[in-house]
Amino acid sequence: MKQVLDFEKPIVNLKEKITELKSFTEDSEIDLTDEISTLEKRLEKLENDIYTNLKPWNRVQMARHQDRPTSLDYIGELFTDFIEFHGDRFFGDDAAIVAGIAYYQDRPITVIGHQRGKDTKENIHRNFGMPHPEGYRKALRHMKQAEKFNRPIVCFIDTKGAFPGKAAEERGQSEAIAKNLMEMAGLTVPIVCIVIGEGGSGGALGLGIGDHIHMLENSTYSVISPEGAAALLWKDSGLAQKAAETMKITSYDLKELGVIEEIIPEVRGGAHRDIKQQAANINGVLAKSLASLSDIAKEELLEKRWEKYEQIGDYKELEQ
Repeated sequence: MKQVLDFEKPIVNLKEKITELKSFTEDSEIDLTDEISTLEKRLEKLENDIYTNLKPWNRVQMARHQDRPTSLDYIGELFTDFIEFHGDRFFGDDAAIVAGIAYYQDRPITVIGHQRGKDTKENIHRNFGMPHPEGYRKALRHMKQAEKFNRPIVCFIDTKGAFPGKAAEERGQSEAIAKNLMEMAGLTVPIVCIVIGEGGSGGALGLGIGDHIHMLENSTYSVISPEGAAALLWKDSGLAQKAAETMKITSYDLKELGVIEEIIPEVRGGAHRDIKQQAANINGVLAKSLASLSDIAKEELLEKRWEKYEQIGDYKELEQ
């Protein structure tokens, strides 16, 4: 059974009632067709009311849904002949980041993404999608290779953040992320970044410097988790819902702020409800992005990338 979020319980309860009435009708001579039809109309309205009016905290819950499709899920749907490569050539391999080459619409491409698990065993193997420094160095190795062979880069972002453990810090976590930021800013091939779940802090930014940044409708992108922000601001992580309301972390907030280019619509109920349709929604935006970037000269590509980040945020220059 799929995970049911708190705000979805009225929908689930009504669906169960409809199923119960249908079963009763089949097992008896009583015709409840009209009652069932009425409930189905009510269900459609209820789903529309709930899913079109999600609050920021609801979207955080959707972004964290245990059944939400991962990078490898989308890679399997969007690309062909994917070959995954391992290791950073310095320390080892990090399963929290997957990287490799594939074909997209008969064009060679480099694909990189955060990867979390689907169950406890896989989550432990992939460190719950929180990369170590070797993960970011593996990603950078493939980005530089993409530049060498003139392949576009597609990055899927889905992490709570970079792993903050002692071993990660000893191996240079901050340096690895900072170097990715610097190098990605200067790569001479198109980079398209897509936030498919949580985009948390520097852990997300390590794969997040691109020419186009897109977000799935119910994904989030922020400098800190709502729980972390609540703990810092009010000394109470239990106020995470309040923090989510004020942090401007949803796709709609970030589109309005000019941080992202496109909001990719999700199927009703979230991306986990229909991965093939969700992949099709991503495909439409991804194809448009790559087409618009493919004919831009390298110098102009870099200039436009700089302008994109220069325009994010509001600031004033003081007169001397």
